[in-house]
Amino acid sequence: MEKRLLSPARLLEFARKLQEDERSSATIENYLRHIRAFAVWAGGRPVTKELTAAWKEHLTGEAYCSGSVNTMLVSLNRFLGFLGWGDCAVKTLRVQRRLFREDSKELTRAEYERLVAAAQASGRERLVLLLETICSTGIRVSEVKYITVEALRQGKAEISLKGKIRTILLPGKLCRKLLKYAKKQKTVSGEVFLTRNGKGISRKQIWAEMKSICARAKVAVTKVFPHNLRHLLSCGCGGQVRL
Repeated sequence: MEKRLLSPARLLEFARKLQEDERSSATIENYLRHIRAFAVWAGGRPVTKELTAAWKEHLTGEAYCSGSVNTMLVSLNRFLGFLGWGDCAVKTLRVQRRLFREDSKELTRAEYERLVAAAQASGRERLVLLLETICSTGIRVSEVKYITVEALRQGKAEISLKGKIRTILLPGKLCRKLLKYAKKQKTVSGEVFLTRNGKGISRKQIWAEMKSICARAKVAVTKVFPHNLRHLLSCGCGGQVRL
């Protein structure tokens, strides 16, 4: 029986398949990162059911939450299925579904206001606008790139994801603030939120910038992540969020 060995070529083929399936660049990046982690751990050993089971056991022994372990296992299982090695796939961990979010992990309206104030006090205008944009529109961090000068002028953003298009209405006051910011940055078209090099800001950078103001805002780091800002909107705070 031929040994099942991992190789850069096989990983490249898998990446191409994900692109053909119109997976987002962030999703592809996550899949590849998880598979590379497995490959490094495997150390060149042939892929077997025993090996993948040992990888699962290794992950559960690390400082990962069950959700993270399952995400990594799903990435590996998808890759194994692509290679025709589905018999080596392992089951994900069983996770008891929580009916309610823990209050200790919720970001409150007051905490959001403190984050905005801290960003303003630090002179970080872009971060202030990012916080306000995500909270008032409910967009995902990966969708920030759809906030363009053209979208602001129309008062709506057309977001394309996984072959589907949805329209996000942009509050008038937010549009005016972002257009003013774009003019200040000499951005006449395209994405509004850019790096110093003129490239679209990554979600990793957005996440890091949000975390960097937690101490000053006196908000727990564990509460500050993009989804919590979107959750404020889903709780009915979006229309009243200060802009």
